[in-house]
Amino acid sequence: MSAAPGSAIAVLGAGSWGTALAVLLTGRGQRCVLWGRDAGRISEMAAVRRNTPYLGDLVLPADLRLEADLAQAVRRTGDVLLAVPTAGFRAVLRQLEPHLPAAARIAWASKGLEPGTGKLLHQVVAEELGGARATAVISGPTFAREVASGLPTAVTVASAVPAFAADLAARLHGTNFRAYTSDDVIGVEVGGAVKNVLAIAAGIADGLGFGANTRAALVTRGLVEMMRLGVGLGGRRETLMGLAGLGDLVLTCTDDQSRNRRVGLALARGASVAEACAAVGQVAEGVNAARAVRGLAAGIGVEMPIAEQVCCVLYEGIAPRAAVQALLQREQKAEAP
Repeated sequence: MSAAPGSAIAVLGAGSWGTALAVLLTGRGQRCVLWGRDAGRISEMAAVRRNTPYLGDLVLPADLRLEADLAQAVRRTGDVLLAVPTAGFRAVLRQLEPHLPAAARIAWASKGLEPGTGKLLHQVVAEELGGARATAVISGPTFAREVASGLPTAVTVASAVPAFAADLAARLHGTNFRAYTSDDVIGVEVGGAVKNVLAIAAGIADGLGFGANTRAALVTRGLVEMMRLGVGLGGRRETLMGLAGLGDLVLTCTDDQSRNRRVGLALARGASVAEACAAVGQVAEGVNAARAVRGLAAGIGVEMPIAEQVCCVLYEGIAPRAAVQALLQREQKAEAP
């Protein structure tokens, strides 16, 4: 199930992450087209060769084609890579389906769960496009600006079809970008969703001045929660100890490039959820994912106390300091997961 040699890859989503992936692929010598739904912004990007709102002055490669017409973007493509917010993921699939070449393979670099349903994104893809196509997910510790700037990065490419994982990893892999393969789609997706929720918790703790010890404890116990959920849903512990789990968790909990961490910092300063999200200026997936994560955990009977307290802050009006205190006052127990 390989793409035709030299076939184009279409990246859907002209935000920071989609643009960064398109820049990376073009730099790797791939024929790449970047699609965005806002025709005016795509036209401006094509004229100035920049995506200023998301990537500042970084110059887009001359060979990168920009397209606002979805049908034209995916025409004669071998692979389609979605990098859109989870809230619009299903809608883009529905828009894509009538124009998708019969042999095209589908991948996504979106991280999160579908708002409202709590479904993992591979489930959404199967519902909208059927189960016959080869599909894959890309995840790992990545900030878009660093990827677009060519700084060293590593990710996991997971697919139930080993040939697709290998092909897609080969398209991405280069001197400063390492792409590892896996067949654990569930584990990779759970890691990418849960780490966003935990990053909000880390931002709250740091914003309240609780220090490095607290942050380390949150990351460590957060990893336990991530593994509980991932294994309970059918993923593997070793996946969640890797790039798509622990790696991404450390990144988003410790660096202020993380949108979700910045939401937590703003909440700790007294901002409302709406104010915190507005201040970030881009989608913070952890805000939508928190409730879905809580629902999934309840459905399979696993405890996720950190994620639960993030939900209390986001949806139930609990003060950030009270949420941290609730975690500290939990009954003493053995560390074993």
